[in-house]
Amino acid sequence: MAISVGTKAVALLVFAFVVAPAIGFGLKRLTGGWNSYGGGTFAILKEEPPRGREAPAPVDPAIQAAEVRQMLEAKAARRRESGGPEIDVEAESARLLAATAEAPPAARDEALRAEVRQLVVARNERRLRQGLEPLDVEAETARQLAELAG
Repeated sequence: MAISVGTKAVALLVFAFVVAPAIGFGLKRLTGGWNSYGGGTFAILKEEPPRGREAPAPVDPAIQAAEVRQMLEAKAARRRESGGPEIDVEAESARLLAATAEAPPAARDEALRAEVRQLVVARNERRLRQGLEPLDVEAETARQLAELAG
């Protein structure tokens, strides 16, 4: 059964332009296409939540105090085992909790303050190029840090 070159070419063209696209279209309709690719019993096909600049949820002071005390007790136990100096858990806990109550976290972080200040300076440069009045850099930095602190 000899097949001529012309017949082979026609069969190849029919397969490439008719049969293969029909199979692909049928499989896409049947399985849902790329949306379900790799999906199985144990697959995770959920979209990840968008990563934005959400402020962390406020921490209950009682829970924070309990966690600080727990970490300090563990640190004191490690020091006792290694023969290091003792830690006064109560005094250290009071010192750490008083430091967190003084100012909001965003205002304490100097690196964050410097970065926000740089952004305010850049915004002022853009405002000047647009012919607008510049902002007070320190006041705007403090406002944005207070806004970040919630």
